[in-house]
Amino acid sequence: MKLAEALQLRSDLQKRMEQLASRLYDNATVQEGESPAEDPVVLLEEYEGCARQLEDLMARINRTNCETRTAEGTLTELLARRDCLRMRAGTYHNFLTSASSLARRATRSEIKILSAVSVPAYRKKADALSLRLREVDNAIQEANWTTELL
Repeated sequence: MKLAEALQLRSDLQKRMEQLASRLYDNATVQEGESPAEDPVVLLEEYEGCARQLEDLMARINRTNCETRTAEGTLTELLARRDCLRMRAGTYHNFLTSASSLARRATRSEIKILSAVSVPAYRKKADALSLRLREVDNAIQEANWTTELL
């Protein structure tokens, strides 16, 4: 199984466990003399099976990420780099949105609001961060589809 397939399976298992948990909560109690719509014992068994499968899968994904090398480092290093780039690019985007939204004045006596920074200069930095983020993400995706799960 390719790493990308394992990541999709992990996502599916997590969603399945959320659904099972919701169904468990819905069937945890019942009015006296009634039966639950679904047997909570059966739901718990399925939930526990998914949890065991997810734990094993996550360990294998993490091991694969640590041991898989790319031109830019291990997949674990690339994932950390991508997360930081995503955070930085988001901060720059939000900062520049604030710096770009200048208040309009109806009269000369109103307070004039100015940007505290050169928006075009920082926009270039934000664009460079976004480009680097796309490059790192592409390297991760390529590795995910060419790497066998350990």
